[in-house]
Amino acid sequence: MPKFVIERDIPGAGKLTPEQLHGISQTSCGVLSAMGPRIQWVHSYVTDDKVYCVYLAPNAEMVLEHARQGGFPANRVSEVRTIIDPTTAE
Repeated sequence: MPKFVIERDIPGAGKLTPEQLHGISQTSCGVLSAMGPRIQWVHSYVTDDKVYCVYLAPNAEMVLEHARQGGFPANRVSEVRTIIDPTTAE
């Protein structure tokens, strides 16, 4: 299944409390559950003013629909074409 990176502009994201992050995660998981098994949240990276989420989904439209239903920004959705790491250099 295709993998996507979602860039979400969320000013102050790095200052969200554990309780706020818990609530956001619950909202996301609730939407995912309602949408069915074809879309999966892998993990997210929280920086000062952005959240980068990694999802598995059949297409970018489904990722955008998740954002719409959850009330989350999705400023950029990019399909991952390949993954490289230090072993790629070997």
